[in-house]
Amino acid sequence: MPAPRPPGIAAPLSDVIAVVVVVVFAVSPFPDEAFRAAGWLLVVALVPASAMPFRRRHPLVVLVVSLLCAVCLSFAGVLSPSALIAMAISAFAVVDRRGRLVGTVTVGSAAAIVFFSNAIPLGGDLFDARALQFVFIIALAGALGDATRSRREFVSAMTERAERAEQGREGEARRRVAEERVRIARDLHDVVAHQISVISLNAGVASSALENRPERAREALSTIRRSSRTVLADIGGLMALLRSDDPDDRRDLRPQVGLAGLDDLTAQFREAGLDVDLQDEPDRPALSPASDHVAYLVVLEGLTNAHKHGADAIALVRLRTEDGALHLIVDNRVAAESEAVSGAGGHGLRGLRERVAAVRGDVQTGRAGSTFRLEVRIPLDGGAP
Repeated sequence: MPAPRPPGIAAPLSDVIAVVVVVVFAVSPFPDEAFRAAGWLLVVALVPASAMPFRRRHPLVVLVVSLLCAVCLSFAGVLSPSALIAMAISAFAVVDRRGRLVGTVTVGSAAAIVFFSNAIPLGGDLFDARALQFVFIIALAGALGDATRSRREFVSAMTERAERAEQGREGEARRRVAEERVRIARDLHDVVAHQISVISLNAGVASSALENRPERAREALSTIRRSSRTVLADIGGLMALLRSDDPDDRRDLRPQVGLAGLDDLTAQFREAGLDVDLQDEPDRPALSPASDHVAYLVVLEGLTNAHKHGADAIALVRLRTEDGALHLIVDNRVAAESEAVSGAGGHGLRGLRERVAAVRGDVQTGRAGSTFRLEVRIPLDGGAP
């Protein structure tokens, strides 16, 4: 059952109009004597007018009061237009406020009672046009009440749907912002983490070799200068991307390097002091561009962790195809008491898991004694469903 609506600004005016209409029909000098009420009958005919202001909160009570007045006047020999008009106004309110089921039963029952009771002052003629017109008016008022209620419910449903759609758009916008933040974080890690680790390691080398091996210190400082320039260029590209006014600007900070760049990558790590043993299959099947780039990032992340946390500056990289997938394994030794690399990994491994999952691959990490292993499986079909 729909809840009653709070009265609006026009409610007092409609109450005045309803009262005036009922009073006018009660006191009007109708030519037909069957419609005229005098004396105490006029008082009964005016009772529904006093109930009109309460028809919104108590429509059923007002309808019953109007019906009782109409029936009483009928038994007194008067076909009261005021009571019947009050019933029509109340019938509208009942269907509008109490719903279709309650309204239909109530208004139908009231119309049936009026149909039979109006025959009393008309000499028992049930189909007298003077009585039937009021029955039709009551039924029409109920139908108008149902139409008003249906229209209000339709407007309410459309408003609610629009609000849900707006909330959905806001949720989608928040989701896209979160995805963009994750993407920027991954890009920042990809372009900065490796170079920062190279700078850190070579700074230690330069500090320890400055007095005894100045040529080694100079090489380390050259590597630091080169890596610093690379980091500054990459950060500059990231800032340019963030400041771009083009919402469709999705350019990458670096070209999409694939496994074809493994030789250059391992050479960079060897220059930084990491002994990399690369074992690759010469006839390895090609990956899709997206999977190829993710595979490159797997090796980059594995070597970066080996560079940062390795105990003996040695890393083993193996690539093999098996069961329709490319398996990449990066092993390196870590100190037994070191907690720098765990099975869960840091931000780099977390971002790597997200990238690998995007191409329907999976990542496994863990320690076996003093060896830390990063193992990744990437489907050869390019992650297509």
